[in-house]
Amino acid sequence: MDIINYLPLGALRNRQAERYQQALRQVVEKGQFVLGSAVTAFEQEFSRFINTKHTVGVGNGLDALRLVLEAWKWEGFLQPGDEVIVPANTYIATWLAVEQAGLKIIPVEPELDTFNISISPLTSLDLTKVKVVLPVHLYGRMAPMKFIQQWAIQNGIRILEDAAQAHGARVDGIKAGAWGDAGAFSFYPGKNLGAIGDAGAVTTAHADTAKRVRILGNYGSEKKYHNIYPGFNSRLDELQAAFLSIELSQLEEDNHLREKIAELYLTQINHPEIKLPSSSKTGENVWHIFPVLCKRRNQLQEWLTQGGIQTLIHYPIPPYQQLAFRPAFSGKDWPLTTRIHSEILSLPIHPLLTPEEIEIVISRINAFPY
Repeated sequence: MDIINYLPLGALRNRQAERYQQALRQVVEKGQFVLGSAVTAFEQEFSRFINTKHTVGVGNGLDALRLVLEAWKWEGFLQPGDEVIVPANTYIATWLAVEQAGLKIIPVEPELDTFNISISPLTSLDLTKVKVVLPVHLYGRMAPMKFIQQWAIQNGIRILEDAAQAHGARVDGIKAGAWGDAGAFSFYPGKNLGAIGDAGAVTTAHADTAKRVRILGNYGSEKKYHNIYPGFNSRLDELQAAFLSIELSQLEEDNHLREKIAELYLTQINHPEIKLPSSSKTGENVWHIFPVLCKRRNQLQEWLTQGGIQTLIHYPIPPYQQLAFRPAFSGKDWPLTTRIHSEILSLPIHPLLTPEEIEIVISRINAFPY
């Protein structure tokens, strides 16, 4: 039986194999492997793609979040113990960045149809100590940024977008990473725009933030052996930057293919036990993940496995139930988030899925016994 892969990374990267080989040769021949011309070129290309003034390449998506918060601390905008609003429903990296920066996590429930942060709780929160809101464009769908932007400006709160899963997503022509005071991206291999290792970037319109992030990610040094801050080692390396430039040229086409697959799933999957995500306007969701909810999630996953269809769970345990956060959040619960994490299942959605494979996935789901 042929297997329908959840995400065939090798085959996806192999589409650009010749360009990868050429980029590798160029980087090796130049002999500059850190903070060289390939990083500069990718930063400029990504800034043009996002339509923001500054991009700073960093080591990974978690560092992108953390370095922005640290930059705002050194600027004097943030103090230890200040509060950051975060989605309860997100990958743990969002929470880790806030915790590691010495700030307080204020979780907010999602909307069940979009899985993204709900705007209704924001209007009733005590904002006395809140300095930052950290919306996550989860699974590739834009968070409600028009409301969040207006609300944040009215309350003197900065926006740090977690755009790790939303490369190219946009609302009203404004892309993820260009709505807030800064945006944080991951280029982990499985992302819509993925490297062949860890990589990340910060986007911002503010030169001061970009400069501080760049210095903090380079040991706190702007000039070699002169350290302004007690910084970190988090730099996008030359080879990953060169490869990301190649993948960036393919991204819009790949996102369009994902949208077409999602539309087929949304219109043709029909099962009384399976809740589909809501549809969205063109470009508002780049479908990094296609999530469905099912109370018999484990049985559904096994049923699909038996049919040769690989699936994944994003994510089985919410951050507040993780041992890492148990002391601070012991006994606390966000019911909608808990439900999502117990019922969610991610279906295959990638640019190499064939029409025949898409039909198999749809038919197998619709035939799930009940």
